[in-house]
Amino acid sequence: MPPYEQVRVHYASAISNRELAVGAKLPTVRALAKDLGLAVNTVARAYRELEEAGLVETRGRAGTVVSANGDNNRERIRAAAAQYATMSAELGLTSQEALEIVRAALRP
Repeated sequence: MPPYEQVRVHYASAISNRELAVGAKLPTVRALAKDLGLAVNTVARAYRELEEAGLVETRGRAGTVVSANGDNNRERIRAAAAQYATMSAELGLTSQEALEIVRAALRP
């Protein structure tokens, strides 16, 4: 896994597991790059991808913080999952069949 992806996955996981709260400040790109021994552009790419996913917001000189969108996104997914579960039951699918469909959809 490329270094930028390792950084992205680390922070995405910390945000989704609520180890980092909404509004928590991430290290600066330069500081994290130095701490990890990575190029500044590598960390910047990871932060860009986190921002594109709606997990963080970059606020100029104020830095990069965990976005409230992450919580909103989780709520949207939960609502969609509940709707899917209801529809699956109405169509007569077993739980196993419904899960297999989801697993197939999640595969790259």
